[in-house]
Amino acid sequence: MDWTLLGGLVIGLLIATVTAPVGVSGAVFLLPFQLSVFGVPNPAVTPTNLLFNVVAGPGALWRYRHDNALRGDLARRLVLGTLPGVVLGATVRVFALPGPGVFRLLIAVLLLPLGLWLCLRALVPARDQPSPVGELSPRKLTGLALVVGVVSGIYGIGGGSLLGPILAGRGLRVARVAPAALAATFATSLVGAAAYALLSLVTSGDVAPEWRLGLACGVGGLIGGYLGARLQPRLPDRALRLLLGTLATALGVLYAAQTLK
Repeated sequence: MDWTLLGGLVIGLLIATVTAPVGVSGAVFLLPFQLSVFGVPNPAVTPTNLLFNVVAGPGALWRYRHDNALRGDLARRLVLGTLPGVVLGATVRVFALPGPGVFRLLIAVLLLPLGLWLCLRALVPARDQPSPVGELSPRKLTGLALVVGVVSGIYGIGGGSLLGPILAGRGLRVARVAPAALAATFATSLVGAAAYALLSLVTSGDVAPEWRLGLACGVGGLIGGYLGARLQPRLPDRALRLLLGTLATALGVLYAAQTLK
């Protein structure tokens, strides 16, 4: 038995079960395991994470579609913005930015304060909370998705781990944000994985994904994503917001610690 593949399946399942209810695929939390535990080299870790998203995504999306949670314009705008961004990001990663240091610092600086703020808003009684900032205009929403798509293409995180906290911080309900963020993550990862596969044909180095490990983690994520999406309607928005804030804070702390090493 290949214990690496079994470990990838179990880790993918556990991560997706926890993160799917708030619109995060879990790839961004899988990244440290890929680098430190499974020894996936750079930059192959990025397309491997994208492969995880491609395989894992349909589990949660099927459940959300079954619950009619994918209706509306939000998912379409996020997908239209992230798709061109991920192609640009993949090109930048292969030819200009092979190291993970800048990524860790970027994620720490962005997600640590945002996660703490989301946790605070979830814990403060509703009557004392500030009013939501409000929804972004369609143009700004697409622009935000484009920027997130570039970052996703560079580091293989799918985008939900960034879009979820940002949009929830703007005052949108997590139950509305989660399906749209996962839809953008799936579409972005599909295009990003294809871009890396093509780039691997014209460049040297570890650019192609670790197919067996990525598929094993993805199968676990497929199951976990369905379970997490099925769990979401049973959780109040405050609990979802607290979970999203906790995940964002934990990720910020994790990458801040790795940056300081």
